[in-house]
Amino acid sequence: MKNIVISEKQLNLLVGKLKEDVNETHIGGGSRMAKEQLFTIATLAHKMWESLLDDTELEDWQESKIAQCEQSIISVVKSYMYDDLEDEIKGMDKLSFNDIVIGK
Repeated sequence: MKNIVISEKQLNLLVGKLKEDVNETHIGGGSRMAKEQLFTIATLAHKMWESLLDDTELEDWQESKIAQCEQSIISVVKSYMYDDLEDEIKGMDKLSFNDIVIGK
């Protein structure tokens, strides 16, 4: 897969469109708020990551908050992915040998 280079203006348009899609798709239920928050976290973290130079020293409290965020998101993702995996495994009993493809 090749990298796609877009301008900041194009990124802002894309972000706006994604937010509209999220709002239209999840109005009235589900985890709309969590999805929006994850999007904000990912967008801001990426922007900071891009602008942070290797020799930049953050304040201790900033490093601590970043470490706490990392541990928190790791916990949530592990739990979320485990639930998906558990559901997938439960569905395995519906498979037959004819469903298994070996090779291509």
